[in-house]
Amino acid sequence: MGKREKQKQKHDRSQRGRDYYLQDNNEDDTSTMLSPSHNEDEDEIEDAADSDADNNDNNDQHPSHDMPSKFLLYQQSVQSPKGDISYLQKFFLMYVGGRVPLHLQEDFCGTALLSAEWLRSDPRKTAVGLDLDLEALNWCLENNIPKIGADGFSRISLFHGNVLQPLQSKLVKIDPEELVRNISLSQNTENLQTDVIESDVPTSSAAQDDELTMNNFTLSGRDIVCAFNYSCCCLHKRAELVLYFKHARDALSKKGGIFVMDLYGGTSSENTLKLQRRFPNFTYVWEQAEFDIIQRKTRISLHFHLKKEKRKIRHAFSYSWRLWTLPEIRDCLEEAGFRAVHFWVREMPDSTEITRTEGFGVGKDIKYEEATSFQQQDSWNAYIVGVA
Repeated sequence: MGKREKQKQKHDRSQRGRDYYLQDNNEDDTSTMLSPSHNEDEDEIEDAADSDADNNDNNDQHPSHDMPSKFLLYQQSVQSPKGDISYLQKFFLMYVGGRVPLHLQEDFCGTALLSAEWLRSDPRKTAVGLDLDLEALNWCLENNIPKIGADGFSRISLFHGNVLQPLQSKLVKIDPEELVRNISLSQNTENLQTDVIESDVPTSSAAQDDELTMNNFTLSGRDIVCAFNYSCCCLHKRAELVLYFKHARDALSKKGGIFVMDLYGGTSSENTLKLQRRFPNFTYVWEQAEFDIIQRKTRISLHFHLKKEKRKIRHAFSYSWRLWTLPEIRDCLEEAGFRAVHFWVREMPDSTEITRTEGFGVGKDIKYEEATSFQQQDSWNAYIVGVA
């Protein structure tokens, strides 16, 4: 067997392993997180031998080809981009209107799954992604964007940097040869001609310049800027939050635009919490440590238990969060120059009644509704819309 055939078999085995974890990807659901639930029992998440825990944590840093990426597992269990985009378009038409939103900026974008989904629906759409995690951005370029088609690379710009200093963030370099390898004709029959050659593949504007930053990169004014997955909780100081909101407002089109973020809360959010959500091939655990009522800070950890491999990836992602309140967010948005702020809230299932959930099933039919007042509940989620 030739070297090339062996490499192809190795790639096929790796691809089958990834596909195995894509069997229950419910993109139509609009929930990004179910109500966190108390659960003192470790259940299946601790079924793996305790003696393997340390080894698993070490192996997480250098996963084998048979192990699914932590980024793939995150996308599977946490994100629902179609639902988010549906609300983004609704908010834009309600509060701005007059045109179709085409230009999106996704801050704290991680693997930019939302941006990738945004590009799918209209060939005129563009997306900008900004994140501190270079590994996640590169994973996006290798795994998410190729599924859109060759033109996807020319319509997205990913920047590596801090949302508090966005203009200093650097454009992520795109290797045109790698793009050709990653884009398969079977995935992109509608986008590629059968005689495509390497020079036909867009390489993103000036993507080979390592010094290219957002400050000297030409971008259209964004119609929508968003920060999802409770990412604004990573900003702990009020001054930081206001500064970030100012940058988000400055990125919006002069014709008008919106900034949208999400937030969670409720009486159960200020306690030690654990949510388990089971998918066919893995279990996802969202865990909140002790809550400091003075600093309003906690630590969030995401764990994955892989059923096929009988292994667990503990602390696949960990965050230090300040849990902001809705009035604090509104005040900071107004101080940053947004002319109006709207809250869209939905009550989530009571954590005392849920010890575990199956996939995205619980709460998927609960819709967000605009509210000017909302009585405290055990658990709630909210979209916050700032109109420029």
